[in-house]
Amino acid sequence: MKIVIKISKWIVSLLLVVALAVIATSVSLVYDFSAAEPFSGDDIFNPYRNFDSTIGWKRANFHTHTRVEGPLNECDYTPEQTLEYYGRFGYHIVTLSNHNKITPHPESDTRVYEHGYNIAKFHKLVFGAEKEWRFDNLLPIFTFQKQFQIDRLAAQGDIVVLNHPLRTHTMNDKVMSRLSGYNIVELDSGRSTENSYWDAALSAGRYSFGIANDDLHYPNRSHCIAVRSNMLCTEATDYNAICRVLLDGCYYAMRTPDYGSGDYEVKAKRNRDIPYINNIGVADGAIFISLSEAADSIKVTGQNHSTLTLATGTDSLGYKLLPTDHYGRFTAYFADGEVIYTNPFARYDADIADSPFKVGYSVNTTLSILFNILLLALFLAVARALYKVITVW
Repeated sequence: MKIVIKISKWIVSLLLVVALAVIATSVSLVYDFSAAEPFSGDDIFNPYRNFDSTIGWKRANFHTHTRVEGPLNECDYTPEQTLEYYGRFGYHIVTLSNHNKITPHPESDTRVYEHGYNIAKFHKLVFGAEKEWRFDNLLPIFTFQKQFQIDRLAAQGDIVVLNHPLRTHTMNDKVMSRLSGYNIVELDSGRSTENSYWDAALSAGRYSFGIANDDLHYPNRSHCIAVRSNMLCTEATDYNAICRVLLDGCYYAMRTPDYGSGDYEVKAKRNRDIPYINNIGVADGAIFISLSEAADSIKVTGQNHSTLTLATGTDSLGYKLLPTDHYGRFTAYFADGEVIYTNPFARYDADIADSPFKVGYSVNTTLSILFNILLLALFLAVARALYKVITVW
């Protein structure tokens, strides 16, 4: 009987300690989110307005894990070894984004890390921060907690990317339709090529660009590396040049199959001969795309994830946005499994703003104070319960 009581005491104590940790890290501002408002205006924002066909594309992966100092590692390969792998497949830009750790890049001045310890896997890429932000909500179940993290990270870095929404617990279309203040969302973050969560945000007037990344942990596993990438229209590959193009929008995301299925020689050869965009932009009020080879199909996706138009067996497509079309983005599907995702063209008023990007939230001071007072009260109550378990039970 004494053993049962002792075990029960340890279990209860552990649960109370966990509760204390969750409560203590739940501190957050509370926000009022503006209502969903589809993009509108007579002008069409063209993310490819600075496209230059003479520059071509630089291939990039921005979500890469490597070995770090200390016993906790998600990758056994050093930065140098990982970069060597990517070099085989024709990548020009690879940033290192270890969890909560700015890892020095052996070949460039890029500074990127992945923020987030939390149980929900609400992770963000942060570009350009001088140091890591160590705080995290261990259980960010409220949308305002997610917005709080985005807000703080945006103030400390140059770019914030929402990582793998499809694999983030507590993320759904409703949450995506409310969040803003980030610059980019990670696409193709699961088996789906539809990116419907992106459309949930875009349909609510929350504009962002899109990138696709390997989220690499195992460069020695063929199906984990060079299966997602981004093509940037830039000559230079230093940090400032990367930031300029990522904030400008002149790039597209891509899925590529695991060529060779483990044969790295075949994989390297095929990755240097992938389909690409020849030209893209807006002409005479119509958005258009031209590809290096014919795709099985090209579609334009718009409001509420609807298909605005679809063409098959072609290397080009144009579409004139109707007055009722708030935005449109291209997806091209190729016979061997490659998929190209473009950034969205969206309606806006050029006389009022430079782009459709806008902040859709404001701090609710009263609720922020009340929420954090409630957390303090809960913390004290749980701490008192823990004290009684330890000293009395």
